[in-house]
Amino acid sequence: MFFALMAATFAVALLTSLVTARFFDAAVNKILARIVGADLADAWRRYLRFAIVVVGVSGGVRLWELEKYITATRESAALELNGMRWTLEIYRTLIESLQSIAWMMLLFFLCAMIAYVIVRAIELKHQRPEE
Repeated sequence: MFFALMAATFAVALLTSLVTARFFDAAVNKILARIVGADLADAWRRYLRFAIVVVGVSGGVRLWELEKYITATRESAALELNGMRWTLEIYRTLIESLQSIAWMMLLFFLCAMIAYVIVRAIELKHQRPEE
């Protein structure tokens, strides 16, 4: 039963990450095309898509939390996997995946905003006639 739960949480985290990466794909492509140019935008977009999947899966599948179902302590026995715990773990996986991705995307958009301001300032400097 533990292996089924682990596989289910992995599948939920992977699916959530792939859907989220697909959702942000167009926005990320436009931002990167503006900042780094069309030549490099595709490579950076692929890397960011990979990073979203890795962060989502690693944030959603919390192995240290799943250990409580196989490890007994002195104070208590290993927890039983019933329907309510399955629901809780699947929901927790979904939320933790989205939360991890949200933090990563926040960091990306903050860096992209700073880079956009720098690129825009350089463009304005070159457009202004020299006095």
